[in-house]
Parts: sequence; structure tokens; C-alpha cells
Amino acid sequence: MSVDPNARTQDLPPGGPDGRSLGGAARWAVPVLVGAAVAVVLGVYGRFHDPAGTAFNLAGFSSTGAVKSWLATAAFAFGLVQLGSALAMYGRLPGVRPGSWTPVLHRWSGRVAFLLAVPVAVHCLYALGYQTQSARAAWHSLLGCFFFGAFSAKMLLLRMERLPGWLLPVVGGLVFAVLTVLWLTSALWFFRTFGATA
Repeated sequence: MSVDPNARTQDLPPGGPDGRSLGGAARWAVPVLVGAAVAVVLGVYGRFHDPAGTAFNLAGFSSTGAVKSWLATAAFAFGLVQLGSALAMYGRLPGVRPGSWTPVLHRWSGRVAFLLAVPVAVHCLYALGYQTQSARAAWHSLLGCFFFGAFSAKMLLLRMERLPGWLLPVVGGLVFAVLTVLWLTSALWFFRTFGATA
């Protein structure tokens, strides 16, 4: 299902199936609750299981940290493509007219970014767990769980009709902002600490 960012949004009909009025925020409760549940489950799993130390490594990389950092960097790069294509679709890039291919680019860059982020998250949760030994690790752990919860809520909101025009850009911007902080507290930190080598 594609979303036309230029489509006029509509309000809900005045009454629900039982005749009572449905508030706009009440419609978003399910995606928000599902997103919160995803974040909490990931955090609880990461906190209470015994970290394995390593989950994967790829030939050609010097360490698991290097694999994760390069995958996270690729995910962040596709996140930048998502941001640029979203800004183009919403008419927020001066002098840029989105082509008919822009929504396709937006959807696929998001899918690729997510697929690249999944093995990073699996390793973080399985091999390292929810860490709090430093401020950087604590923020990274917290925001990593929050990212997948916010992403889940966004995917559910995309399936809903008659959303306010501001909602998806705000949620998408939040997901991108959290991805940025995750990259800063993981891949960039790794590159600055150990060098940008494979």
C-alpha cells in the first residue's frame, strides 16, 4: 500500500460502530501499544539473557564489531536516502520535483535499511545484551529497543487510513533521528576508537 503525502487527509466519521465518537488519538493507540510492547520485549530479553559474546562474523572482516559497524553505516546511508526521498515527496526540498520513481525509492531504501539493521540488532541483543556500563552503551541499548518499537508503530500506522498529514512525517522523522543516534553511538564510535577498517 503506498501513501500519497499530498493527499488530503480526512477526519473520522463522527461516530464509531456503536455510535460513540472516536478520538483521533484513540485510533493510534494500537500501533503505539504494539511499538511499546516490541521495545519492552527486546529490552527485557537483552537485559535478562546471558550474553553469548558473539553471534556472527563474516569473512573479510577483522572482527564482529567491524561487521556491525559497516552494516550499521550502510543502514544509516539508506536511512539518508529515505530522508531525502521523503523530503522530496513532501515538497520540502527547494527546486526538487519528485519523480514517479521517488515513492518506490523511498519504500525500497527503507526496506534495505531495515534488513541491514536486523543482523546488527540480533548481534547486539544476543551477543552483548542490554548494557549499562557506560552512558554511551546505556543510551545505545535504550534507543536500540526504542528504534524497533517506533519502526513497528510506523509500519502499522502506514496501514491506517485518514491519518493527519503531520503524523507519518513526525513518526518517520523520529525513527530516522533515533537511527542517527544509534549510528553515532555504535559505528562512528567504533571507527573513531578502532579505525575505519574492515
